[in-house]
Amino acid sequence: MKLSLIQMNSAGERDANLARACDLIDAAASAEQPDLIVLPEFFNTIYFAQYRDTAYIDMAEPDDGPTIKAMQERARAHRCHIVATIFETESAGLYYDTAILIDPDGEIVGKYRKVQPAAVQSLEKIFFRYGSYFPVFRVGDWRVGINICYDTFFPESARCTALNGADLIVVPFAAPKQVLWRDIMRTRAFDNGVWFAPCNKVGTEREWTFPGGSMIVDPRGEVIAEAGDTEETISADLDLDAVTATRRRYPMFRDRRPELYGPICAPTEDIPRIP
Repeated sequence: MKLSLIQMNSAGERDANLARACDLIDAAASAEQPDLIVLPEFFNTIYFAQYRDTAYIDMAEPDDGPTIKAMQERARAHRCHIVATIFETESAGLYYDTAILIDPDGEIVGKYRKVQPAAVQSLEKIFFRYGSYFPVFRVGDWRVGINICYDTFFPESARCTALNGADLIVVPFAAPKQVLWRDIMRTRAFDNGVWFAPCNKVGTEREWTFPGGSMIVDPRGEVIAEAGDTEETISADLDLDAVTATRRRYPMFRDRRPELYGPICAPTEDIPRIP
């Protein structure tokens, strides 16, 4: 598989951001002919969850709104898959942070809704409901899972996605500078024997600045391609056999002991405390 990550800034209004994303997709498709293109989280808007202002709910769109329609057109034009993440309207008062997978025919073939909306530096929990699944989708011979941004800081997210069959996990991001960013991405790849591909925003959007650092990591945790702190596209050819080879060399799935991991899934109040 040829994978391209488009690291971009979204400081403008929606239509300008969307036009810019389409131009970048066209350029990536022309230069690399990727099978799969991934855009950052909320590539079509500023990162509005830096503010406690519910007026930003007006930015939400359904999956047949202008943003996804434009992405469907680009997918058809270039005969590729695209992962585009939007502030999705499900119904009045019900919104999600949703990554939408579009196939080369321009059809929506899958959605992943962020399971862990952030409430550390950002205020996502006042805007979104959380998703409940870690689905995996077919992209040619590959099984592709999606996590979004803050999900990555919970190792259970990537593990569940890998256990559900993923060979590749793509991760749309809107993350300011993070402690251990590079180490975490490499670890998520190695822990699960998957290709791992975070695609971040870059540059300043109102009061937040995003450092980029998008990367493509192989199943052994080696960085194959890495972006800097400017708007750019990175691409790599991914080898499906590397997943099998890594999991044979490091058989963590064989050696798991899920019967002993009860505290991970126990209600908080039921976790035993040592006095």
